[in-house]
Amino acid sequence: CGGAFVGLDKVVEQRIGKRSMGFVQPGEGQSKEKRTADILRHLEPDDLVKFGMIPEFIGRIPVVAVVDPLDEEALMAILTEPRNALVKQYQKLLKMDNVQLDFKPDSIRAIAQEAHRRKTGARALRAIVEELMLDVMYELPSRKDVTRCSITREMVEKRSTAELLVHPSSLPKPESA
Repeated sequence: CGGAFVGLDKVVEQRIGKRSMGFVQPGEGQSKEKRTADILRHLEPDDLVKFGMIPEFIGRIPVVAVVDPLDEEALMAILTEPRNALVKQYQKLLKMDNVQLDFKPDSIRAIAQEAHRRKTGARALRAIVEELMLDVMYELPSRKDVTRCSITREMVEKRSTAELLVHPSSLPKPESA
């Protein structure tokens, strides 16, 4: 329950624990997230009422779906695989300024790890990438000398700005003596 309905699993656990002893036991090496998801699979409308929702509201919800928590691999896939993936959106934005945006593979993993740590699911991905790209998006339109922007793991971990790479022909030429 990454933020939403915190404690709902306790209501369900209390009900199923009373009905059948040992019905949901934490598995060997099972994470707390996985155990919570397993418990919530047994959610019933009465559990939502005990949690504090009014019966009139519960009656208007035809289906209650419990989703598995997102792991790092799933977050990495969300970040890169869909047609409109966040990484692809930023690459397209920078391409309009003739700049190639390069996310190093380890930076993608670092973004996913940070999002997983924040426990806000895929929403954290956008926040993290926007933090990385904020200064770049502001600075790029006025910088015609930049041809490439690179995001590394270190930048994600240190929450620093993306590295802008200047085209060699834009660099000042050394004076010959």
